[in-house]
Amino acid sequence: MTIKKVTTEAELQTAFDFRRSVFIEEQQVPEEEEYDEFDALDAPCDHILVYYNEQPVGTGRLRVVEGYGKLERICILEEYRKFGLGKEVIVGLEQIARDKGLTKAKLNAQSYAEGFYEKLGYQREGEEFMDCGIPHILMKKYW
Repeated sequence: MTIKKVTTEAELQTAFDFRRSVFIEEQQVPEEEEYDEFDALDAPCDHILVYYNEQPVGTGRLRVVEGYGKLERICILEEYRKFGLGKEVIVGLEQIARDKGLTKAKLNAQSYAEGFYEKLGYQREGEEFMDCGIPHILMKKYW
């Protein structure tokens, strides 16, 4: 397993392809809600790819929002979800946040994944809410 920061348009397109597969096709998120102004190489955020056997299979991005490293657009292709790669994406994004001098992270987790994020040190904050027709919860972590 390897984590790599996205630095080329081709790598960014690969990240978009994964998000299309997981969020738009698998989870039925409307395309116009999946992509935003932070989906560019020169946007104020960092995109990463996770590799398994030297092949990219997942992605995520980090933005700085109100002093938090905000983890977003985290996904792994379905056939690779059993290899612990989701954890690797989280660890990689948290390292980028630490490198930026941040001491806390947050994310809007799909509610079914709350236990996954709890195992990585995240704590639920507030009530469940809907985003793109999918139940979510705000989770935060401090280090």
